[in-house]
Amino acid sequence: MSKHLTKRADDYSKWYNELVVKADLAENSAVRGCMVIKPYGFAIWEKMQAELDRMFKETGHQNAYFPLFVPKSLFEAEEKNAEGFAKECAVVTHYRLQNDPDNPGKLRVDPDAKLEEELVVRPTSEAIIWSTYKGWIQSYRDLPLLINQWANVVRWEMRTRLFLRTAEFLWQEGHTAHTTRAEAITEAQQMQDIYATFAEDFMAMPVVKGAKSDSERFAGAEDTLTIEALMQDGKALQAGTSHFLGQNFAKAFDVKFTSKEGKKEYVWATSWGVSTRLIGGLIMTHSDDSGLVLPPKLAPIQVVIVPIYKDETQLQAISDKVAMFVKELRAKGASVKFDDRDTYRPGAKFAEYELKGVPVRIAIGSRDLENGTVEVARRDTFEKQTVAQDEVVSFVLDLLEKIQQNLFNKALNFRADNTTAVNSFEDFKTIIKNKGGFVSAHWDGTAETEDKIKEQTKATIRCIPNDAIEEIGVCVFSGKPSSKRVLFAKAY
Repeated sequence: MSKHLTKRADDYSKWYNELVVKADLAENSAVRGCMVIKPYGFAIWEKMQAELDRMFKETGHQNAYFPLFVPKSLFEAEEKNAEGFAKECAVVTHYRLQNDPDNPGKLRVDPDAKLEEELVVRPTSEAIIWSTYKGWIQSYRDLPLLINQWANVVRWEMRTRLFLRTAEFLWQEGHTAHTTRAEAITEAQQMQDIYATFAEDFMAMPVVKGAKSDSERFAGAEDTLTIEALMQDGKALQAGTSHFLGQNFAKAFDVKFTSKEGKKEYVWATSWGVSTRLIGGLIMTHSDDSGLVLPPKLAPIQVVIVPIYKDETQLQAISDKVAMFVKELRAKGASVKFDDRDTYRPGAKFAEYELKGVPVRIAIGSRDLENGTVEVARRDTFEKQTVAQDEVVSFVLDLLEKIQQNLFNKALNFRADNTTAVNSFEDFKTIIKNKGGFVSAHWDGTAETEDKIKEQTKATIRCIPNDAIEEIGVCVFSGKPSSKRVLFAKAY
């Protein structure tokens, strides 16, 4: 397969799809709408998982696992949630296949093996988890209950795209129970903060923290908090959500606790999650026409070392020197690969690691051995530098930090340049059509106005920013009074 990529400016969507496949992240599978995450892509997810898992546990959460299947009656118990996900549900109706008498060698569903109750393949786990919590929670002493699970979910999407929208995807979902409304709201806010910290500190992806409008809210929630990121094509990506569920699920599944005063009360709940769509966000925030650009903190390989040699004697001498670099870098926590394959020329290796977004590349040949130097190239800017061998470890460790910061600053500047405040609907339409990005505008707070704006421009309210300034204004569409600006954008 050619490694040449479609340019972003020519066809951003095609560029993205090609890059995911050519960089060996994922591919479409034999199951329509589902993906195979390949080792390199899964290594990125494992790094994300490890950091998030650490952050969850540091705030008192524990991991558990709940069934993939949800009895239909349980799924229906919280009406808004069931209604919100109904169109995306895969349903198991039978439990056995048998030989098809009309088609030898083929199988058919056994009509006598119909399930007594149909099972929904989880699109989200509130129903199965809250039916379980009923047996776990009796007293205020059992609270707060802070549980997370790493799992897969199924949402039967008709239009799919690797990482961004697939029928099955990997994620984590937190589900917590609390004694008071205030404690649950604080939990939802804390998780929004954790997601934002992860996105900015590890993904180098700046995000806006805010709340969803009523019509964009999670089905069954009282409030949905979100982090919204801006991709290079000017579209927004919802990168993580944290929901204050009130007592809706507690009432649906009769989850009560005895308070300190001896009263029976319903618990207060949250749920929160991020998924493998974060990998899509990572790709679209940083990558370029040459391939992936990965922030060092999430790169499976942070440093690759490529030897340049003519014969086995030269390779051996280079390998001995490289072994020292590798040992020192690994001791300092860097992930390093020494690519001494003799089946590829150095140029082919350079192209491969450029495509795969490895942050730092070191090239070392016989002349470098004589001169006591190496060539260091950084993926984010393509700059190359000759570095003394006795300084290479400290230089590379420092460079990894600089690359991480540079990627964040570049993305932050891009967002600033592509966030536009407008005061008229004509300007709103012009910006959405010609420039894209975030549009900051006054909104009258009604779903009717929101729907009409979406209908005319395909832009939705991404969030009501947490730091929105109170200011007297008029809705960009209806002219009715408004107290603050909200962020609109076209979105994935």
